[in-house]
Amino acid sequence: MIVFHVEDDMDIREIAKMSLEMTGDFTVVQYECGEAAIVGSGNVTPDVLLLDVMMPGMSGPETLSKLREMDHLATVPAIYMTARAQPNEIDEFTRTGALGVIIKPFDPVTLGQQILDIVAAGADA
Repeated sequence: MIVFHVEDDMDIREIAKMSLEMTGDFTVVQYECGEAAIVGSGNVTPDVLLLDVMMPGMSGPETLSKLREMDHLATVPAIYMTARAQPNEIDEFTRTGALGVIIKPFDPVTLGQQILDIVAAGADA
């Protein structure tokens, strides 16, 4: 599974990449901001978009909106990662087109399974 990960925090990018790629089930393509993701996305057709919500410049929802304008990314499942975990905030994130939300700090051991579970639940919906 190819994961397109957009996250401004270098430490979180590193932990996510290691935790996902160690299982052998994931290939992770990372960008440090929404703008870089948009520029680089022409070369990648991922299985899932994993987007930080709060980033300098473009937020996760703004980045997702721009990525959705690209034909090859228009229907790719999206998941947000955020420390903002109030129920009304999660509802707002799913209204912007995400299948689900992974709360930070996340558990590196279960991150891959969380992604698979959210994608599977979205496919069943």
